[in-house]
Amino acid sequence: MTAIALPADDGTVEAKQTPALRATQQRIRELAREKNAVILAHIYQRGEVQEVADFIGDSLNLSREAARTSADIIVFCGVHFMAETAKLLSPNKLVLLPDMKAGCGLADMITADQARAFRAKYPGLPLVSYVNTYAEVKAESDICCTSTNAAKVVESLPDDEVLFCPDRYLGGYVQKKVPNKKIIAWQGYCPTHFVIQPPMVLASKKQHPDALVLAHPECSPEVLELADYVGSTQGIMDYAGASPAQRFIILTEAGLLLRLKRLHPHKHFYSIAPCPHCPYMKFIELDAVLDCLENERNPIEIPTDIMIRARRSIERMMAV
Repeated sequence: MTAIALPADDGTVEAKQTPALRATQQRIRELAREKNAVILAHIYQRGEVQEVADFIGDSLNLSREAARTSADIIVFCGVHFMAETAKLLSPNKLVLLPDMKAGCGLADMITADQARAFRAKYPGLPLVSYVNTYAEVKAESDICCTSTNAAKVVESLPDDEVLFCPDRYLGGYVQKKVPNKKIIAWQGYCPTHFVIQPPMVLASKKQHPDALVLAHPECSPEVLELADYVGSTQGIMDYAGASPAQRFIILTEAGLLLRLKRLHPHKHFYSIAPCPHCPYMKFIELDAVLDCLENERNPIEIPTDIMIRARRSIERMMAV
């Protein structure tokens, strides 16, 4: 291992900077230049992994970077469905995932067979699939969305009723944003956001009474009722940066807390106890990034028929 994980007072985890860690980071950067590779990292990634990335962002922004990059190789430091999305948008590029164990508990909640059955139960209705799904589900969908653009995507459809999968909480949030549509949501949820419960939020508010509460729409509606602002990962980042407030309680994965602290060291960011960690995001370690790039391991491969149909749903989203 190149790093020792050190828990902070707020429950987040950062790697101790060591000569070995810095040498690994330097080697990754050198290899990326030599191989014309781009490294994309989701905001929920470990801090030391974010430090070697060419682009850091949420799903939507990373999808856009994947689509526009001129690199030959994309190393996606995120989870499997994100790397698949990059491959859908760049089918002729080599897309690598540092650790194939980096799946997604939310994406696992619906399969292609279940998506087809969902549609069959409500014939004629369009299916909007959250980007947190695998390519085989995207292939069964009319259009995809992210938490950033979900309401906009649903609003763009001419239908009065819309199927939404797999996150029932994001679906409920969108329903409030787009009251003129009826959203029929699949009953999935994000396990990491599910652990954020109202008593935890109230305890944090009691400890930090002057802090604003910023929540991700994958949280339950009971949690969202306690928030001063609800938005995507990028939305929370933008709000915290622009707000004159100095203290914030962040209700999403711990990686965003680390990112905010680095971007705004003069502000104060808190979480709940325990601080939510996505185990799948944390599978991506620095050594795995180096090995993946050096040996071109774990290429993302998608069958052609699924690729064509899934890419169509992503492209429709990108056009909204």
